[in-house]
Amino acid sequence: GSGQQSVTGVEASDDANSYWRIRGKSDSSCQRGTPVKCGQAIRLTHVNTGKNLHTHHFPSPLSNNQEVSAFGDDGEGDDLDVWTVQCSGTYWEREDAVRFRHMGTEVFLSITGEQYGHPIRGQREVHGMPAANHHNYWKAMEGVFIKPSLDPAKHDEL
Repeated sequence: GSGQQSVTGVEASDDANSYWRIRGKSDSSCQRGTPVKCGQAIRLTHVNTGKNLHTHHFPSPLSNNQEVSAFGDDGEGDDLDVWTVQCSGTYWEREDAVRFRHMGTEVFLSITGEQYGHPIRGQREVHGMPAANHHNYWKAMEGVFIKPSLDPAKHDEL
């Protein structure tokens, strides 16, 4: 592959290394608490490393689909870090399964079950696939969901 940091999947929904922060594109803001619209362009930044979910035209090591990696520093990478949220309504709702389609290469963020051996035994390859299918649905299993305040002068946080 590219030599960039691998992105893998695990079955445990409460894995502390599985947290991603939703951010706007680098040229647009994304106010905390504002609902994410279906079709909206976002960046996903890994909480522990500060790297963005990224893909490019490199084959993935196990499935030979498109490699997905973690790229950039402190949430700043490049235009290959941008994904659109595909969902059925107006907004990405808390319980919805959604797809993420890459803006630059048009692949869907996917996981099909190929597992790594040493040194990350049991972790599954995350990759990009050219077609929408049942392998590219994602659901937020836990996290912090902030409801926007109706009064801009009032804060809903501690």
